[in-house]
Amino acid sequence: MAEPTPRRNEPRLRPAPLLFEPAQVADDPEHFFDLESMDDPRALLSRSTELAQAFRAAADRAVEFQAMAAAQLADPRRFDRLTTADIAERAEWTEDYAKKMVEFGRDLLRGVEGGAGHADPV
Repeated sequence: MAEPTPRRNEPRLRPAPLLFEPAQVADDPEHFFDLESMDDPRALLSRSTELAQAFRAAADRAVEFQAMAAAQLADPRRFDRLTTADIAERAEWTEDYAKKMVEFGRDLLRGVEGGAGHADPV
């Protein structure tokens, strides 16, 4: 089963695998990772919980990458740096949120470079 996204100095655990569906099955709106075909409610609860936790972990990780990219794009040392307004427009964020994400990304990049932990953007 997937673990929650680690914070601070906790090691990052891998979420449960997200099994990709064949293209023709993914087109069916009633089909979702074969959950609809499960008859055993215990198995359904277990697998749907694994998927929910995996999606949550994937979303958290994607937000961290967004923040790091925003921080890199806003880096004043870049000749092609972007303003937080430009970053907000590209990411479809508010400018205030973009500012928070840039700071969060800077914290993450310092953590990656210096071995420190993670912080939440909000």
